[in-house]
Amino acid sequence: MSLSCFELGEQMLSVDAAREALTTLVGQPVAIETVALNQAYGRRLATDITAPINVPQNTNAAMDGVALAWPHTQPTQTTWPIAGDAVAGQAFEGKVPFGYCVRITTGAPLPQGTDTIIMREQLAEHADSVTIDTPSRVSHGQHVRQAGEDIAAGEVALKSGTRLDAAGLGLVASLGYADVRVFKRPNVAIFSTGNEVTAPGKALPSAGIYDANRFTLIGLLNEQGAKAIDLGILPDDPAAIQHALANAAQQCDLVITSGGVSVGHADYTRDALEQLGQLAFWRVALRPGRPMACGWLGESRTPFVGLPGNPVAVMVTFAQFVVPLLQRLQGQPPSSPRRLTAIAQAPLKSRLNRTDFIRGIYSSDAQGVLHVQSTGAQGSGMLTSMVAANCLIELGDDRDGAQPGEAVCIQPLTRWQ
Repeated sequence: MSLSCFELGEQMLSVDAAREALTTLVGQPVAIETVALNQAYGRRLATDITAPINVPQNTNAAMDGVALAWPHTQPTQTTWPIAGDAVAGQAFEGKVPFGYCVRITTGAPLPQGTDTIIMREQLAEHADSVTIDTPSRVSHGQHVRQAGEDIAAGEVALKSGTRLDAAGLGLVASLGYADVRVFKRPNVAIFSTGNEVTAPGKALPSAGIYDANRFTLIGLLNEQGAKAIDLGILPDDPAAIQHALANAAQQCDLVITSGGVSVGHADYTRDALEQLGQLAFWRVALRPGRPMACGWLGESRTPFVGLPGNPVAVMVTFAQFVVPLLQRLQGQPPSSPRRLTAIAQAPLKSRLNRTDFIRGIYSSDAQGVLHVQSTGAQGSGMLTSMVAANCLIELGDDRDGAQPGEAVCIQPLTRWQ
């Protein structure tokens, strides 16, 4: 049994301990709704999808050609009289006598009495018969797809919790479902804080920075099937931050901010959180991303996560801590990020008792072994390094770096292809 966030005080936590404790903030998943299948891409199933039919429904031809009614003994004939035709959507009526064949197209139900398909390229066709070229190459039962060989009626085709991708949508459609029961998209409020933060499209003050974090978070939330509720940029004003947090807690299933959770004199988000709800931990032994806050907001006890202000730290902490929260909100057991093992190509720096996430580029050699190197400079404000990266190199708190040739853990990053 994991400890609640609120039993951990402000001690320095490992990444794994923080990830596990953070998920206790979610008491129950979001509601369930029914949506049309053509609107279900990216949604998580709330119930199992059980096959009401066999897929394929009928034993059918896997090739264009002829279906043979072989006698029980190995046939010696090479020329077979044609008894009729079977095409997809129109089955052959009746039983085919032994020693006869039926012309057939791919997907057509196998006529009664037949059990083997000869593809068209192996046939010489005549007016009322066909001759098999090289009959020694024919195997009894070849090129036949059995009814239910993909899915048998009554089997679970997709389990509850599956996120529907393109293949999943096609599978559900092949079973005849026009709509599905899914978890609602979690509504996640996001906003940035800081007087220096400027919205793209506006003139940039001499001491200002453009707000990249909200747009990064919108993309990350969309990737996870959540709905971003964009509340804009908040100034360094305690009353404004507290008001925004209170409203967000009433509207949303999760509230995320970026920046404003350290101990700087103008960092007010943490104070506002303590006024509205309960603060959990805010120090995690990782780099980038150490200044972080979390807790509950308002009577609704809406989970809150205050991410760091640096753009790369936002992406790293989102992957480690927010994704498991979103999984739990969508009825799933939270899981750690997907990990692979790769060989370091150059020295990698880290520090004991802290988990370092280094932006990296991994590739496979001719033998299929993964190799990885860093993207170069690792400043936590360098978004170009995240654009270049296809993974995070995870050096755990028990390592003080890695040398060339050593195995390291990598977390592949999602990328559109």
